[in-house]
Amino acid sequence: MFEVNEYIVIAMLSSFILLIFTGYPVAWILAGISVLFSVGSILAYQYFDVDTYFLTDWRIFGVMVQRIFAQMSNWVLVALPMFIFMGLMLERSGVAERLMNNFVNLFGRFRGGLGVAVITIGILLAASTGIVGASVVLLAMLSIPAMLEQKYSPAFASGIVASAGTLGILIPPSIMLIIMADQLSLAVGDLFMGALIPGVMLGLMYIAYVIIVSIFVPGMSKPRDDLPPITWSMIAATLWAVVPPLGLILAVLGTIFLGIATPTEAAGVGALGATLLAWMNGKLNYEVLKDVSRKTTLTTAFVFGIFLGATAFAVVMRSLGGDEFIGGLLKGIPLSPEGIVVVILLITFVAGFFLDWLEISLILLPLVGPVVAALGFDLTWFVVLFALALQTSFLTPPVGFSLFYLKGVVPPQIKTTDIYKGVIPFIMIQLLAVTLVFYWKDLVLWLPGVRYG
Repeated sequence: MFEVNEYIVIAMLSSFILLIFTGYPVAWILAGISVLFSVGSILAYQYFDVDTYFLTDWRIFGVMVQRIFAQMSNWVLVALPMFIFMGLMLERSGVAERLMNNFVNLFGRFRGGLGVAVITIGILLAASTGIVGASVVLLAMLSIPAMLEQKYSPAFASGIVASAGTLGILIPPSIMLIIMADQLSLAVGDLFMGALIPGVMLGLMYIAYVIIVSIFVPGMSKPRDDLPPITWSMIAATLWAVVPPLGLILAVLGTIFLGIATPTEAAGVGALGATLLAWMNGKLNYEVLKDVSRKTTLTTAFVFGIFLGATAFAVVMRSLGGDEFIGGLLKGIPLSPEGIVVVILLITFVAGFFLDWLEISLILLPLVGPVVAALGFDLTWFVVLFALALQTSFLTPPVGFSLFYLKGVVPPQIKTTDIYKGVIPFIMIQLLAVTLVFYWKDLVLWLPGVRYG
């Protein structure tokens, strides 16, 4: 039988999951549940002599304020608004349009070439923005009409764009990895280095799938026959179009990996670099700067609002012994340590159908992270594995945000069912990538090992 405080923990988690479906902002749900269960537990202890673990008086609210203040004082989080600004400014800089035009001229003549071009641009955008919504919308607007014109099936085109746009949540500089590092007190640079190879590997697996399907299922795509012949000037123009985003990637990730700058300092370099790219392409003006700054503020406020609610939720949960309860349940599973990690990943995958990556990162990860560390696993490896599994949440209905972003900008002939069908093979590829990283830990640990010896 469970203890009283364990029943309260179960009730807290169940209430959160149920209230998510009401449509209220997640930040208010988390904060409201925290206050409600705190007051209820304290009154139960004081008036009914019910043992509610450490929730015995009103000082819990002082602890909440202290934890929130400590959370907001973390300098690592300063990188968030600057990386968001960098991604939004790069979206407006015209870099992606130049890439798409040059890639179409070069690769559009080959079967599946346009799909390969979209995923390649997705990898470059992922390594220089980290903003999934911006990447999906931009790629869709640039490529979906062209792919439909080349007789790509609606489902195939939708799957390519949605999956390529989600690479930004894994390939560094990733906002998700910054938040995960903060939750488990890990070095952001370690996670960036650990996620680089798996992220690029996933992109290459997407490309391989597109090529294989295009060759063996000819009806899925059709090459263009109206393009000019390939010339050295065309190849040079394509390579030159890659230079700006590649330079921005080297400026941000290179300074981190070489130890020249911290992630926070590198975020400032990236924000400045994206602004300079917009200026060089003639896209920078007051209205663009105003719009990007406004969207950066709104996105940052949204993220930090959930941070505040999740911090309060975590304080109450831990005061009720929730971390020990969850840890005991996981350790009590009659499986090997590897089996327990698989169970955690399955829970993460299923939770991604109903919850956003941010809620899962702020609520589930701090509960399971210590358990995985106690089982003897490297936390950097586990967090990258967790992030890879969590990436599927962007593509799994009904709460797959990439699906919503895509549906909002695609032509009317692409139905919601086409989008759902199109992403299924890419979800399977993501799960295959999770399996490879699970069994081959050096995919994550090799690069940090080379950097730090």
